Amino acid sequence: MAPPERKLTTKICGEVILRNKLLGIDEYKFLLKAVVGSGMGEETYAPSMVFESREETARISDALLEMDEFFLVSIQKLLDRTKIQAADIDVLVVNISMLATLPSLSSRIINYYKMRDDVKVYNLPGMGCSASLISINAVQSIFKSRKNVQALVITSESLTLNWYTGKDRSMILANCLFRTGGCAMILTNKPSLKNRALLKLKCLVRTHHGAREESYGCCLQREDDSGRVGFFLGKNLPKAATKAFVDNLKEICPKILPITELLRFAFLNLIRKALQKWSKSAAGQGYGRPMINFKKGVDHFCLHTGGKAVIDAVSQSLGLSEYDVEPARMTLHRFGNTSASSLWYVLGYMEAKKRLKKGDRILMISFGAGFKCNSCLWEVVRDLDGKNSVWKSMIDSFPKKDLTNPFLKKYGWIQGEDADTFNGLDDPRFALD
Repeated sequence: MAPPERKLTTKICGEVILRNKLLGIDEYKFLLKAVVGSGMGEETYAPSMVFESREETARISDALLEMDEFFLVSIQKLLDRTKIQAADIDVLVVNISMLATLPSLSSRIINYYKMRDDVKVYNLPGMGCSASLISINAVQSIFKSRKNVQALVITSESLTLNWYTGKDRSMILANCLFRTGGCAMILTNKPSLKNRALLKLKCLVRTHHGAREESYGCCLQREDDSGRVGFFLGKNLPKAATKAFVDNLKEICPKILPITELLRFAFLNLIRKALQKWSKSAAGQGYGRPMINFKKGVDHFCLHTGGKAVIDAVSQSLGLSEYDVEPARMTLHRFGNTSASSLWYVLGYMEAKKRLKKGDRILMISFGAGFKCNSCLWEVVRDLDGKNSVWKSMIDSFPKKDLTNPFLKKYGWIQGEDADTFNGLDDPRFALD
């Protein structure tokens, strides 16, 4: 977790936005709507260069500093807690999507922790927010051919060189969604470590729609017309995500749900289709589309915190309650969208709330550029107390009852302005406390 001085409060967010001289009243209104509707609070974290007013002049050294702050703290804490030496790691998998260096970031970790010469290394850039489960799948494949393996998986994101400083709405939106964060974990198939494990992987399904042009092009790292680098989010993103989500569910449902639930759903679907064929008005007479009851095979739902709209859409599709999506909503509010690592913050919330009991089953769902939807099912192998969770020092103050973003209170007056009368940055209401 980043230090407190790296929190993006309303005051600092306002300063960052006002530093961009390319923005006008229309962009301010767009950003106000985006920030207020993001579902995030005032305690998310950003890279150090943002607090140094250097968004326009960020360097590769700044990006490496962002990574080192995570590598040198989180990995060491993990090794200390598990009492596993860096020299005992057999496999290293690193997924940082938007930073590819030479030597690789995985080499940087090996150098710092002095890992063995024969450690097997997998560096996975460009995988997006779904990269965690891709990394786990890579380790899963290795476990099928090698015994007694200890794998270290590192998942994070680099925002420093991709903080957008232009005015393209489809790219500046990413600044309102993505935040700094990361996770380090150890996976193993060593029988001797069975009693120390927290979770057991039951199945994993990956869906990739990269062959479809509309899916491939909805999330891109690119330059705008002025040559400013950023992350493009297209208007067809929700449609691409829905298609990938549906295809992924079709494959994972038979793996995680009891046959009785699958037969019930199939039977009701057949009846509905028969009634529709018999009478076009039947569908409007109270016989709607049947839904699968995922709670027949799943106890907890670990959802990607891609934004409030993403959580709402997945919740509605799966028929989840507010209790089910509370971990995702609170993670989004407290930490924001930390890309591929966000799933583990959601899991940490469940752990800190002492929800996870032996035998419980957890469904993880993630989305990422490509476009990809990946999911997996975990089984809790022992009661978890959350004493090592990132949430442990703050969990008693969650869930928050009021998730209203204070940005609206401070800058809501912008909604009533128009281009002809707007005074720009000279308006005294822009004065920052």
